[in-house]
Amino acid sequence: MSFSLYDATIPTFLQIIGSVRGLLVKAQAHCAEAGLAPEALIGARLADDMLPLAYQVKSVAVHSIGAVEGLRAGQFSPDGSTPPASIPALMERLDAAAEALRGISREEMEAFIGRDMAFVAGERRVPFTAEGFLMSFSLPNFFFHATTAYDILRAQGLPIGKRDYLGQLRLKAPA
Repeated sequence: MSFSLYDATIPTFLQIIGSVRGLLVKAQAHCAEAGLAPEALIGARLADDMLPLAYQVKSVAVHSIGAVEGLRAGQFSPDGSTPPASIPALMERLDAAAEALRGISREEMEAFIGRDMAFVAGERRVPFTAEGFLMSFSLPNFFFHATTAYDILRAQGLPIGKRDYLGQLRLKAPA
């Protein structure tokens, strides 16, 4: 079986973006039920030296559609933009990422294989192939930020579990 960059990335990005969005829906409901200000969750951190929930959710988009945009440009740089400041705005950011990902064709993704790609941060330039960048940099970062968002919400008392994190599984169709 040959390696398909599309199959290894796009459906997975969409699955986890959907699950993180579902976590935000539950976070919004939790805030309403508990009389908690949503800003308390948006600014919540696992540790003082870690970035807050809003940054983690933003980074899920950055390391999915942002990674593909980086492939198109031949380089990816850290996104220093301010994260959305509300749960609905975070959901919109995820929705926009998912919509853009759905517009990417299998052919476009496969055409990236073997192309030069670089991670650029200031004067630092780290060379990759497109597939090496996605599989060893963006996908691990994508999962790190999705998991950290889940962990923050769980630590804040949301009644969520592994099934919430996994989202919609891609099951085999019945015969």
